[in-house]
Parts: sequence; C-alpha cells; structure tokens
Amino acid sequence: MVSRIGAVIAALTITAATLVSSQTVQADPAPLLPDLRQAPIGCPGGWDGSPLACWAWDVCLVEDASSPRGQCMHRGGTAQAVRLRFTTSIDNVGDGPLLLHAHRDSTATPTMNVRQAIQSGVDGSIAGTFNEARRETRSSAYYEPAESHEHWHLLNFEYFQLRTPDGGVVVTDRKNGFCIGDRYGVSDDLAHRPVDPDTPEGRLAQRLDGHMCGHHDTSALDVMFGISVGSGDDYKHDVDFQWLDLSRVESGIYDVVNVVNSDRALLEKDYDNNASSIAISVQWPGGAASPPDTITAAPSVRMIRSCPGKARCAKTHN
Repeated sequence: MVSRIGAVIAALTITAATLVSSQTVQADPAPLLPDLRQAPIGCPGGWDGSPLACWAWDVCLVEDASSPRGQCMHRGGTAQAVRLRFTTSIDNVGDGPLLLHAHRDSTATPTMNVRQAIQSGVDGSIAGTFNEARRETRSSAYYEPAESHEHWHLLNFEYFQLRTPDGGVVVTDRKNGFCIGDRYGVSDDLAHRPVDPDTPEGRLAQRLDGHMCGHHDTSALDVMFGISVGSGDDYKHDVDFQWLDLSRVESGIYDVVNVVNSDRALLEKDYDNNASSIAISVQWPGGAASPPDTITAAPSVRMIRSCPGKARCAKTHN
C-alpha cells in the first residue's frame, strides 16, 4: 500500500513538473525565435553578392531518367530527361536557433514524431530532449537508406516548383526530406549569433556544426535537426533530386519557386522571407514551342531575374 501511494505521489510530482515546465515555455515573455530565410535560388550557401551572378545551377541531360542524381551527358546522344539543377539554401537570421527533436518509442516504428524546442528569452535555456521540448509539430522524420544519404531526414521542410507567371504549377520536385545542420555562415549582423561556446546556444552550435543527423544509425530512437543563428543549411545542385524535370515543359517564361516551412508547422519570428524565386526563359532548339519526341539537345535556359523573399518573379504580361 505504501509503495502504491509513493508511486501515485511520484506520478503527481512528475505531472506537476511537466505542467510547470509547459506553462513556463508558454509564458515566456520574449522567446528567442528562429527566422528561416529562403536564400536566392542557384546561389551557394552564404552568398552575399548579386543573385544574378550566382553560378550554382545548370541544365543537365541525363541518359537514365530513373536515377535520382544522374550523370550529365557532355557528348552527343539521346537523353531520357532534361533537368534544371540548382542549389537551395536556408539561413537562420532570427534571435534563436531552429532546434527540432525527433523521437520514436521503438525501432518497430519507422518514423519519428518531431517537436520544436524554443530558446527561453528569460534565462537562455534550450530544451535538450524530445520530452523537454513542448511544442508539437506536424513534421516527422524517417531514415533514408540511399547510399548517398544513410541518415535521418526531416520531412516537409521545404519544396520547390516550376510555375507559370500566373502561379499555375507545372512541375513539382521529387525531394522528400532534409538533414538539417550548420553548413555555412551568413554575413548578416545578428545580435544573437552564438559566440561563447559555454552558453546554451554556443554548445548547441558546436553540436550542429556539420551535423549528420544520425548517420548510419538505423536503430536510433532520438535524432535532432537544427540551424544556429547566423548559420545556414544548403543542398548543392548536384545532389539527389535537387532538380526540376524540364523534359515535357513547353518553351516560355516560368518561375522557379523555393519555399521553406510552407505550412508554418515551425514557429518563427517572421514568415515573410520563407520563399524565393527566379524567373527563367526556356527555349527549345530551333525556336520550337514544344520539346521534341527524341531529345538530343537541351533547351536554352536563361535566368531573367531573381526575387529573394518573393514567391512570384516573372511578370504576368510576359
């Protein structure tokens, strides 16, 4: 009887502590929130020059359309697909880190639930575990076994599309997940950039530097994802599925649009900079309006303008 009473008291204590912790997070007068900025499309991570001068994009003819990466053809021949490849990057220019804790109770469950940890504006503390992180999200994580990955991926973090100038979707990417970590620094003057390694944000930045998201750990029950203030995460133009398929796209003017946190599942300081776009011209050889049945040459693709922070770039009258 005594042991049962003790167990009940212990459970009530844990419940009370959880409620206090949850109320403390919710009642924080000034939480330090991340601000995810979709960087200019086709620019290398951390680029601070003109986006029109960016070179991290190309047009690639591939022999095998089923390959997620594909070797570009540099000699004559017939191509199965034409891909517009481009680097995408996400900067954190907010006041606090983006930190996500993923968890599953057992290896029998293939995916993990994801919670967001928000840095306290009162004492600077950051939840270090899934149980401590109180903000539920609609995101999930899974292990990607492909040879070039073999780590855990965060789902529904960002997407990219080819659209007509009036917003109609022509092509959607086939990418399904991202490993998020600190890959580069941004040049912005940010008050909360971590500089002291002995602070909570400084210790977190050390863990996120080159973070590999549970590399080779298929049996992991917990994985974290995140980007420190003043850092960013990029996916280079020559990695798997970092492309849009132009094989059946008509000649014309289009927008390439990249959006992070589109459903606002993650809490941010500002959502107005979550999209970036470029206007491009696509022209098939010989002035053809449509792609040929047999593709032996790539269409000419020209960047007309770049529109960081906007989901529309091409002028509708074009």
